[in-house]
Formats: sequence, structure tokens, C-alpha cells
Amino acid sequence: MSGNVQLLSDTLAKAKAENRAALVAYLPAGFPTVDGGIEAAKAVFDGGADIVEVGLPHSDPVLDGPVIQTADDIALKGGVKIADVLRTVREAHAASGRPVLVMTYWNPIDRYGVERFTAELAEAGGAGCILPDLPVQESALWREHAEKHGLGTVFVVAPSSRDERLAEITAAGSGFVYAASLMGVTGTRASVGASAEDLVARTRATTELPVCVGLGVSNAVQAKEVAAFADGVIVGSAFVKRMLDAPDHAAGLTAVRELAAELAEGVRRAS
Repeated sequence: MSGNVQLLSDTLAKAKAENRAALVAYLPAGFPTVDGGIEAAKAVFDGGADIVEVGLPHSDPVLDGPVIQTADDIALKGGVKIADVLRTVREAHAASGRPVLVMTYWNPIDRYGVERFTAELAEAGGAGCILPDLPVQESALWREHAEKHGLGTVFVVAPSSRDERLAEITAAGSGFVYAASLMGVTGTRASVGASAEDLVARTRATTELPVCVGLGVSNAVQAKEVAAFADGVIVGSAFVKRMLDAPDHAAGLTAVRELAAELAEGVRRAS
């Protein structure tokens, strides 16, 4: 069965045709429970997210800040497994018809088996993977199996990436390019940073792939700011924080649905 990288590309192209950025929401699988995480993914789609990234919880993340680490800890203590991540992808995609990716560090896939993981992700309707710690020069095996199964391979670029390195990364990727707006870990911030716009411009000079910006976006004002120069706006910690701060699960679902609606309005006000 083929995965949904084409749906991902079509979704980003549709947003561009509507003169707006796509809203990409991140939520970890298994948080606050497996069923609760599936409901949260459906809620952000209901609120207006175009794409959802499902995080595969990891005990030693290198990109995730304290908010997402807290959610990952809850998921891991709840016993979340890769099968639960794939179930989250399957049910979120089936309910929405929209693209769902997995964001994961390399070690869990390596241990699970690349062929097995790509085949099962495609069977679940997944659109691909974001792999923040997989070096491009070590990615041939992954890319071979991802391409075979119709999955996108999204690499992360950072403000520190030199132009020649950007070209190497974007040439190997598919779906879109994840531009980290600043150096550091995920988390909500008062401003997204001027370096993001420069990074998008430098990345676009190397590729026709859409460029989506993440790390730091937490409200509609920031979403509007980033949507003015990026193809997609990625929001993670703000959604997770809404869930963590809610008095109960139902309130958490309402909170993330409302935040998605606010952010969806923000990306539609791009000039």
C-alpha cells in the first residue's frame, strides 16, 4: 500500500493557491493517553489544521523543549508503543482525510526496522516522516524504503545551516522542508525571530519544495507574521501546553480546537 506523500504535496499546493500558509499542528502520540491523543489530533483538524505531525515519544529528545518533554514523559509512562503511534496516524487520517506525518528521532525506527516501519506507516495512511536527527549522508536506506512506500522525507534546516549544506539537505528531502526558526529547542516564545525569514529565503534558493517554519509560534499574531514569508506554519508546544493546562481532558480538547481555529485564521491573514 502506498503512503500519502502526494496528499501532503497537494495540501500545501492548495494552501498556496488560496494565498495563505498551511497550518501544521504537532501533538505527541499517547498523550494524555493513546485514545486521548487520537481525540486531540482530530480536534486540531476540526479546528482548522491542514496537516498534523504525530510525535513518537522519546526518552532523550534533542529538539523538544520542556513542554513537549513533559507530554512525552506522560506518554512513555503510559506505555506508548510504535503500534500506538501508527494507530494514531491511521485514525486521525481516516477521520479527516488530511495528511498525517510522524515526527521521530532515528533510533526507534532503526530498532523497529526501516522496512517494517515504512510499510506499516504507509498502510496506516501516513504521509511521511520528519527526522530531525538523521543526517542526510546517512539517510539512503530510509529514503529508499520511504520512496518505495510513497512516504515523504522531511529534513530539518536551521539558521546555522550554510547554503551548500541547505542544498544538500533539500535535494534529499520530499514533501516539504522544516525550517527551525532559531537555534534551540521547541517551545513558545515572545517572538519568532528575524532569522526565520532569512532561512526561508536561503532555503527556497535551493529547492522547489515548500518551506514550513516551526519552533516558537504560539498565537495568531505570530502565525500571521510567519505566514507572510513561509509556506507553512508549524505549531507544537502551544497545543501541548493547552492540553497540559486544561482541568480535564474535555476542556483540553476544546482548548486545542479553539487554538487551531485562531491559528488557522492567522495563516489566512498573510499579506
